Amino acid sequence: MSVIAVSCGAVALGAGAAVLLLTDPGRARLPRHRRRPVAVEGEGALAEAAEAATSLMDRLIRSRSGDLARHLDLAGFRTRPQDFTFLLLLATVLLVALVLVFGGGLLALPIGALAPLSAALLVRVRVARRRDAFARQLDGTLQLMSSSLRAGYSMMQALASVAKQSEEPTVSELGRVVNESRVGRPVVDALEEAADRMASDDFRWAVQAIAINREVGGSLAEVLDGVAVTIRERGQIRRHVKGLSAEGRMSAVILMVLPFVVGGFLVLINPTYLLPLVQTPIGIALLVGCGLLFLIGGVWMSKVVQVKF
Repeated sequence: MSVIAVSCGAVALGAGAAVLLLTDPGRARLPRHRRRPVAVEGEGALAEAAEAATSLMDRLIRSRSGDLARHLDLAGFRTRPQDFTFLLLLATVLLVALVLVFGGGLLALPIGALAPLSAALLVRVRVARRRDAFARQLDGTLQLMSSSLRAGYSMMQALASVAKQSEEPTVSELGRVVNESRVGRPVVDALEEAADRMASDDFRWAVQAIAINREVGGSLAEVLDGVAVTIRERGQIRRHVKGLSAEGRMSAVILMVLPFVVGGFLVLINPTYLLPLVQTPIGIALLVGCGLLFLIGGVWMSKVVQVKF
């Protein structure tokens, strides 16, 4: 009986193991063709070619890469100088090729120069906008910092708190100041460099007030409140002057746009009327001269309506 019982138990155990093996799929296994996906043909070669081109561009512009990197950083572009220059070169070549394809001829080079000029103008406009935004946010930034100091925060804790709660570009600039101070740079030096980057006289006053307070002591919160009041009053005067000069600035914009509008209207009503300007050497010379005079007039009008106090 014992032998029969052991035999029956062994059979039952074997049957259970067989059922378990048949019903349990076990650990999932990827098919062999999915373990090593085939690389896209040409992707590695394209990446290597792009990297080689940017490396060559880096060697070509190495003497000017520092200034270009600084301007790109001020404009808020998170890209390397060699990449920016390489893309700009591609855009220039593409623009010249399109002009040649459509029969531009002698206009290829002048029109191709529009790409670097447009890129330079874009960077300048972005830098000016970031600086203007920083100046507009400065009043609230100082008030927030003063409130943090009154709440018991230290100088560095207040800066870190303001850097987290503010908006761009204040977040980036104060965040850089905090990071530089954490690695050992004096906070006043980092703040002065931020004021130079943003070209803000108001922020320079605030930095000078902070530097004096760190030397002689006292309530830094009250000092920052006083600086914030002064900055607020200067901002009101600046906005008032901007409103008074709005008519002159609008006139400058109209005078700059009017030649293009008239030229486009003439092309629509009589397409052959302006062809001598682009098909003859004299016409092209006149266009180049008009462009130079147009540029000089635009700079002059912008300086006339720009008020400094």
